[in-house]
Amino acid sequence: MLTRKSKYGLKALLVLAQEADRGPVLISELADRQHLPKKFLEAILLELKRAGLLHSKKGKGGGYVLGRKPTDITVGQVIRVLEGPLALTPCVSQTAYRRCDECPDEQACGERLAMKEVRDATARILDNTTLAGLNAQVARACTPTLDGGRGPRPRRKKSVAI
Repeated sequence: MLTRKSKYGLKALLVLAQEADRGPVLISELADRQHLPKKFLEAILLELKRAGLLHSKKGKGGGYVLGRKPTDITVGQVIRVLEGPLALTPCVSQTAYRRCDECPDEQACGERLAMKEVRDATARILDNTTLAGLNAQVARACTPTLDGGRGPRPRRKKSVAI
């Protein structure tokens, strides 16, 4: 399950991705725009800065900016920085592998095989979802439709006359 830490970090990074051409954004602005607790957000942004995903500028005109282009930062990278490995069990982790104590034969372990599939599918999605791509998806979902609604219309089942 995604923790508040990762949710808040992603929310802040998505704003910074939207504002990438504008320059540094203050923590207070990020917190206000996304309705996030400022102190907690400060700790999260510091962690992301240490990992190189953010840069900060002090003084007048200061704040946070992305450390790379929004097309070069993936959701998978962010979650790994803030949460650690994506794998649900250590025996399938690519970044923090550890053999399970109770498993005599990893190759014949059904649990491990299932968790590896989960890890691979999760990584494939998260590592191919960039901040820029996610913002584009949100923009498409929030674009007014011709009928005044938002986003794509739900498909209606065709009625069949009997």
